[in-house]
Amino acid sequence: MTGHDGDEHSGDRLVQDPGAVLRESAVLTTFAGILFGFLFNVSIDIPERFSIVDRTALLVALFSITVAISLFVMPVIYHHLQYPYRDVEKFKKRSHRFIMFGLIPAGITLYLGLAIALISVMEAPFAFALGAAPFVLVYVFFRLRK
Repeated sequence: MTGHDGDEHSGDRLVQDPGAVLRESAVLTTFAGILFGFLFNVSIDIPERFSIVDRTALLVALFSITVAISLFVMPVIYHHLQYPYRDVEKFKKRSHRFIMFGLIPAGITLYLGLAIALISVMEAPFAFALGAAPFVLVYVFFRLRK
């Protein structure tokens, strides 16, 4: 493989099929929508034991997942605005960017959700530190895959 712009993916069916991008978008939108619904429900009926730190983390998580959903649904919107495509490669590249950028706020939401849950059993600084552990492990395993 030589990079992201050549024909190195010519045998990769996922890259050749624009429908695969739309299916990925649908899966991520569904995941983020369920998470949004849960966070929205908690934000409407906030437990009394929630501190200002919990409430702030909850609202940041809610805003973050809203941004993620917006980015995950963009390939579908872009598909309907641009169909029939003049440039399928442009569609795939833009859709890829939307999804990649959506993963950042989705990860922030997952982190904050875990930290909020951990705050119920430990002090906030420890909860926020321990909440980062799964993401650090994923990063380490990602780096070790090569």
